Amino acid sequence: MTAKPGMALDKDVAVPMRDGASLRANVFRPDMRGKFPVIMTLGPYGKDVHLSQFMPEAWEALKRRHPEILKASSCKYLVFETPDPEMWAPEGYVVVKVDSRGAGKSPGRLDVNSPAEFRDFHDAIEWAAAQSWSSGKVGLLGISYYAAGQWMIAAQRPPHLAAMLPWQGTYDFYRDRTRQGGILGSGFLERWWNRSVLRNQHGNPDTPLTDIDTGERNTGPASLAPEQLAANRVEYIEDLLARPLNGPWYKERSARLDRIEIPALVVANWGGLGLHLRGTILGFLGIASREKWLKVQSGSYFLTFLLPESVALQRKFFDRYLKNIDNGWEREPKVEVAVRAADDTVKRVARDTQWPLTGTKWTRFYLDASSFTLAAAASGEPASASYAAIGEGVTF
Repeated sequence: MTAKPGMALDKDVAVPMRDGASLRANVFRPDMRGKFPVIMTLGPYGKDVHLSQFMPEAWEALKRRHPEILKASSCKYLVFETPDPEMWAPEGYVVVKVDSRGAGKSPGRLDVNSPAEFRDFHDAIEWAAAQSWSSGKVGLLGISYYAAGQWMIAAQRPPHLAAMLPWQGTYDFYRDRTRQGGILGSGFLERWWNRSVLRNQHGNPDTPLTDIDTGERNTGPASLAPEQLAANRVEYIEDLLARPLNGPWYKERSARLDRIEIPALVVANWGGLGLHLRGTILGFLGIASREKWLKVQSGSYFLTFLLPESVALQRKFFDRYLKNIDNGWEREPKVEVAVRAADDTVKRVARDTQWPLTGTKWTRFYLDASSFTLAAAASGEPASASYAAIGEGVTF
């Protein structure tokens, strides 16, 4: 099946797992003979669901704010939080997108963010490395869900995983992804579970999501009853509610960063303060890789990923570590941080060899509940401030 000149698509390819199951993948290849490095994603959002359907507001923002993205690609196969294959296949890369077990076209028990899902990804990487179109080198690239899981996969050390590029993805499952400050992010988590995951559960007959190419229901040919769907998934929110404290269940979903030694380009975004920023930077600091770089950006957490200059940066990194091209990547600043002004514009770009930046001085600020201010010294007067949990909150 030819998707566009320069790119061939093998759709719904069976990817065997160690337990005998098969997941479904789309393989976007250069339309030529040869062996090419592989860029991989695996997740539950639907490898065949177009951005305009999965997240219409993001698609409208892209068209409105970044027409340069539309000029660089037809965006036909643009899927939320994953690379656009049109930007990679003509440049000599294979892009493999896999539906998680129990999601989209992949049958089985849906168990997101779990050791089982990470084992599946390990098996998928090794499968891709052994294919006739593969050079044997695999890299990971994606945003948010498709970035956060990279820490877990890299810590498993699949033999053919050669480089990783998590674009805004925290590594800490307890402190960032589920319980910031120890408080369950119930609003976000419930919206995410219902909108992003359950709609695309394999066998869901009521999904509004359709296949980019066929227009058919994206959740496979099976139509499962509600009780069958429930039996084929973990109850994610219930699992979180049952575990208010950090412990083994959370730790087996948070990577051992010291086991990660492959080259890594880690990208954070000031706009991800409420979810990914902290854990992305701590992930960069914690990995044992000698060849690692950190970029901290401003702007849209999703759309910046697709900008031509961002894709060029991603490609330069992978050209170096998946194609072994001597392109001067090592001269990139080890740390590059967009410093924002008060109006959220970028005031300057700081380049350094370390994080925190050289010369950083820490200042302790104290909350004053009587004046709702921050001060360098603690107020001597007792005061309190309260707010409704579901309300406007309190601003200092």
